[in-house]
Amino acid sequence: MVNPLLKAPDGPPSDVEEIKERSNYLRGTIKESMLEPLSAGINEDDNRLMKHHGSYLQDDRDLRNERQKQKLEPAYQFMLRVRLPGGVATPQQWLVMDELADKNGNGTLKLTTRQTFQMHGILKWSMKNTIQEINSVLMDTIAACGDVNRNVMCNPNPYQSDIHQEVYEWSKQLSDYLLPRTRAYHEIWLDEEKVAGTPETEEVEPMYGPLYLPRKFKIGIAVPPSNDIDVFSQDLGFIAIVEEDKLLGFNVAIGGGMGMTHGDKATYPQLAKVIGFCTPDQILEVAEKVITIQRDYGNRSVRKNARFKYTVDRLGLETVKNELENRLGWNLEEPREFHFEHNTDRYGWIRGLKGKWHFTMFIEGGRVFDFEDFKLKTGLREIAKIHTGEFRLTGNQNLILSNVTSQKKKKIEALLDEYGLSDGKHHSAIRRSSLACVALPTCGLAMAEAERYLPSLMEKIEEIVDENGLRNEEITIRMTGCPNGCARPALAEIAFIGKAVGKYNMYIGAAFDGSRLSKMYRENIGEDEILAELRFLLSRYAKERNEKEHFGDFAVRTGIVQAVTDGTHFHD
Repeated sequence: MVNPLLKAPDGPPSDVEEIKERSNYLRGTIKESMLEPLSAGINEDDNRLMKHHGSYLQDDRDLRNERQKQKLEPAYQFMLRVRLPGGVATPQQWLVMDELADKNGNGTLKLTTRQTFQMHGILKWSMKNTIQEINSVLMDTIAACGDVNRNVMCNPNPYQSDIHQEVYEWSKQLSDYLLPRTRAYHEIWLDEEKVAGTPETEEVEPMYGPLYLPRKFKIGIAVPPSNDIDVFSQDLGFIAIVEEDKLLGFNVAIGGGMGMTHGDKATYPQLAKVIGFCTPDQILEVAEKVITIQRDYGNRSVRKNARFKYTVDRLGLETVKNELENRLGWNLEEPREFHFEHNTDRYGWIRGLKGKWHFTMFIEGGRVFDFEDFKLKTGLREIAKIHTGEFRLTGNQNLILSNVTSQKKKKIEALLDEYGLSDGKHHSAIRRSSLACVALPTCGLAMAEAERYLPSLMEKIEEIVDENGLRNEEITIRMTGCPNGCARPALAEIAFIGKAVGKYNMYIGAAFDGSRLSKMYRENIGEDEILAELRFLLSRYAKERNEKEHFGDFAVRTGIVQAVTDGTHFHD
């Protein structure tokens, strides 16, 4: 029940709200649009709805101007994203994604910062077949995008304790429990027939309602001391509390989010804040009730202010906590103590429980394809053919070959050597701690390069790192093509956010464990200025840092930037 003492912001609904309202629970005219033979694209209303089915219509921006000159429509293609809770895939599922990338995509796979597969370059005529083949190996793309709960993240490291398997199981339950109930996806893509006589107005979304959420919603589960899923970036974060190898429950954190808009101080990245503790059997109910608060009080008028972080900041943390407990009918317990040490991955071979092995591999930018002299995609395909464990995608765009038996380890090591696949330790630690979003040419929001540019920039940064004796120092560095925050740049010790072609805003000072935001350091700078600033900063860091002091902490301690522990002060 909506609390009459609380209210959502005033204002007319946005155009997306109107599209959802007349969509008949996300059906729209998608089925008809996909069969229309004259264009490789679809109409804008259906494109907005397609997000809820796990896809965006894009075009190749490298070809845009030339096609305009030739009076051709843009080179339309679809991006398709898989729902993969906790980033865990079987070898069979990996092989199907590998094959589909070649058959229906652009020959590559993107391992995303939300621990799932993303495929680019799919033509309209191949979409239905692609989704059906993904479904054939027990995966789907439902709610991988859209105004619903997105892919549930979870600490992917299975070697630390049995706790990780238990926590992963909760991430799967959360993902399934919070799915939309509409059968639109199954009807459109999997040929499920609509039940005869079902009224158009039948209530099919008991949690989301017919308008779903005001914006996307993200959930992640962290297992200290690792914060590799950046739990404070999530709309709803769960922090596992473990004592004597037993999962006691989870601290609950609400109101995180990375996106903002350049020049608009009413938008900002924000850190989730811990409000209490729940037991494992309460986690589904807590998630559901938090989502219903956002459903009822989120901003449905201005989409750039529609994320849950703005709802929490507008209503107040205590108000939202009280409303949550009212809806639950019980109170959260006091938060338990926890400690994070890092938000990066631990590379190489590690022996885990029951004699199984786990190999964390560095995948630069998360892009899996065959380079001219580095057959990454082929090598992983060959490993998948013999691997009997799992592939685990990390929140840092890397890959874990998980649960490798001692017998299989020798064969997998031979394939790693044959194809030059490695833990990346021949690179600097700063490169291994880097992230980049897709950006150009496929992302329609990108203002600058990211994934295609960061590797070449890193070569020049590594020269500075080597000059200062910092090659083995982990410093998180992230680049995005726009301020929407897909690679979580506001939580990087050094971040570059695209402003225009070749120009970036530079931020520094976030915490290495993901608990503090970065701060604007330089605005609208190009490569020469970036390298000059890093030469100055890293030289100072090498000479003036305290023992074991991380770069972000150093930048704050020495007054280079101010500490930002709350996004409402991000632009101060």
